Amino acid sequence: MAREGSSRGDGGPFGAVVVLDGRVVGEGWNQVVATADPTAHAEIVAVRRACAELGGFQLVGAHVYASCEPCPMCLGALYWARPAQIHHAATRDHAAEVGFDDSFIYDELALSPDRRRLPARRHDVPEAVQVMRRWAENPDRTTY
Repeated sequence: MAREGSSRGDGGPFGAVVVLDGRVVGEGWNQVVATADPTAHAEIVAVRRACAELGGFQLVGAHVYASCEPCPMCLGALYWARPAQIHHAATRDHAAEVGFDDSFIYDELALSPDRRRLPARRHDVPEAVQVMRRWAENPDRTTY
């Protein structure tokens, strides 16, 4: 998938599959260029397809196989999806060698928001907090 997708020009040379109980339930390749979507990384595409196939938003018990160590965004999504394990071939250092260097993102995440290159500023909007608290009080909410 990584080879085919990148040779077509869909995006970078990355592919991923999600396997549950020995069955492939989702697969994806990097489609950032093809879809003009910066989140269309192989792991994200595979997780979206697996969740659609399984009819839920968690991949408990599944294994994710990726052609490369997941970037910070994909790793975050995988934590939310809760697979049992991630398996990868190439490392983040290999990705950096070919132009996909995410080391600055890892470094930025360790900083407080006010010290990051991408500014994040909090605005005092009490309604935003009220919406969150009302959701938390709803006994019928779906937590994840």
